[in-house]
Amino acid sequence: MSDEIKIRNVIQSLPGYKAGNQAQEVPGLIPYKLSSNENPIEPLPSVVAVIAQAALTVHRYPDPSATALTESISKFCGVDSDQVATGTGSVGVCQQIIQALCDADDEVIFAWRSFEAYPIITDIAGAKSVMVPLTSTGKHDLPAMLTSITEKTRVIFICTPNNPTGNVVKHNDLVEFLNHVPAHVLVVIDEAYFEFNRDKSAVDSLKIMQTYPNVGLLRTFSKAYGLAGLRVGYFIGPQPVAEAVRKTAVPFGVSHIAQVAAVESLNYKDELMQRVESIVQIREWFEEQLRTLGFDLVDSQANFVWLALGERTADFAAACDDIAVAVRPFAGLGVRISIGEKEALERVLQVARDFVIN
Repeated sequence: MSDEIKIRNVIQSLPGYKAGNQAQEVPGLIPYKLSSNENPIEPLPSVVAVIAQAALTVHRYPDPSATALTESISKFCGVDSDQVATGTGSVGVCQQIIQALCDADDEVIFAWRSFEAYPIITDIAGAKSVMVPLTSTGKHDLPAMLTSITEKTRVIFICTPNNPTGNVVKHNDLVEFLNHVPAHVLVVIDEAYFEFNRDKSAVDSLKIMQTYPNVGLLRTFSKAYGLAGLRVGYFIGPQPVAEAVRKTAVPFGVSHIAQVAAVESLNYKDELMQRVESIVQIREWFEEQLRTLGFDLVDSQANFVWLALGERTADFAAACDDIAVAVRPFAGLGVRISIGEKEALERVLQVARDFVIN
């Protein structure tokens, strides 16, 4: 009987989302996972306390509208609450956006390489992925993205800082780009890592939204706020789009625990941003060490660093496995190294010495 059940062709050929590997066990070494861009610092004590309290209510369904969280995000970002939609992490909200806007054969444009989920969620919806290669320096090729727009284009994702390269799109460059994007195309500024940015010329998405009615932004509590395991992210954009994105959300998808943890995290922004700053300082130290070794790096404004190793990528990742550190290889392109514990990064530096091209 099972042989008669037809699976959609796109699903049969769909690559699974590749999460970061766990670190291998090596005798005498503490394993470290630097493959998933996780925050190495546990949540604030106050956040842990509300999580514990909320655990007593898991026999009840959560608020399907995430009312308190939506209002907190609205106040935090200075937008109307009806412009906000929440979901299960930014990747969940990405999928909601595509489901809300794309019919079969519609087109979604994004840079490549960029966030791995973009082509997966596009294919699931039956839409077409239009991948525009990054420039030789790992940046979004905005002119090439413009020429890729057609009447079927519905969504453009701009990932900044870009995952996995870590560089940002400049504010003025995006403004020039948006001046030529047709009104029927939604441009989504994916800012999963924006809290780690220190480049003052980078995109100011909230300011851009005040001028361009076809722009939205995407953010997450997974990275800077250290709530990756709770799965909560959000979209801010035009009211009709936000309403449609709310409609495509999985009912009760964002748990009560996730909602209260996110609200509490917003209440302690200053303390959390001090933690973010400590990660930025370690990132800058790590980049300086790599440059001292001889690596030519793209300036990262995220919580990871990109090494463009080409055909040596797999060998580098294997060498890191041997020292009980998991990094994220992208076959034939390079390795993304999350900023985690300093001991782990020091081990990676020892490996990196053997991969410098003089």
